Amino acid sequence: MSAVEQPAVAHLDELHGLPVHDFTGSGDPLPAAGTVAWRLSLDAYAEDSEDDTDGPDAYEKLWQSFLTAVDPAGVRALVVGAWGDAAAEDSREAVRLLVEAREQLTGLLAVFVGDLAPEEAALSWIGQSDMTPLLTAYPHLQELGIRGGADLVLGPVRHGHLRTLAVESAGLRADVVRALGASDLPALEYLELWLGVPECGGNTAVADLAPLLAGERLPALRHLGLRNSAEQDAIAGAVAAAPVVARLASLDLSLGTLGDEGAAALLAGQPLTHLSWLDLHHHFLGDKAAQAVRDALEPAGVEVDLDDAMEAGAGEPRHVAVEE
Repeated sequence: MSAVEQPAVAHLDELHGLPVHDFTGSGDPLPAAGTVAWRLSLDAYAEDSEDDTDGPDAYEKLWQSFLTAVDPAGVRALVVGAWGDAAAEDSREAVRLLVEAREQLTGLLAVFVGDLAPEEAALSWIGQSDMTPLLTAYPHLQELGIRGGADLVLGPVRHGHLRTLAVESAGLRADVVRALGASDLPALEYLELWLGVPECGGNTAVADLAPLLAGERLPALRHLGLRNSAEQDAIAGAVAAAPVVARLASLDLSLGTLGDEGAAALLAGQPLTHLSWLDLHHHFLGDKAAQAVRDALEPAGVEVDLDDAMEAGAGEPRHVAVEE
């Protein structure tokens, strides 16, 4: 979660500053519970599976094996990988197991749900579920990442310790965005939302972002990412006048369909020279518009990422980076 270029969708290699370690249940020597981010994932397409990692209860068996093999109270970060066939099963059972283990995982600070790479499932295939119980069960959680927007539910919550929230989606529904806007998250410093395209359920309108852009319930916010959107120009126009921007250290409008109109709106709005970096990579700016952004911001010390310049052919629509 930084300005350093990463693949749009890939397996995590770290979470909460800890390297990801796969728990396989093989009986091999294990690192100390709090020194790694533990990844629990099934190979849904393995032809030959052992009895304890096959069948409808396979993920629960792996989970119970994990809680037996490590000191649950020492676990600081958990990565939920494939819980089965992502096209047929959503994350509700994985989330249920996490919620039920709240009295064992007393030191848990970070969770990522849905760490699947494209070879396992397209982003739009990953079925999520209601994440509200997860936030309620872990009031001291500091970081929550979610990959996949299909069937994702989030009710308005108050959470006093959450610092980082990221939702990677090919289509994020408006009700999820509105619920976030109605939530009280006084410690949240980093918010990243991939809004996606209508074909994958992304029906968030700019008006749905208004409470987030006002920032009244996000007093600690320092990074805002509104990424992978088919409406990136309209979002840029709203961001240009958003009260929350004056408090940000970094702004990310990458992976979407940003064009000259959106860039002009950004430059015509409130000053952005206080930012440390502005990420616009994967964009549709012409050379003159891109240079205007650089000329306006780089002399003030803003690091501007304008990599991955795209070009739509005549009569062709612009496309987001991850649209399925």
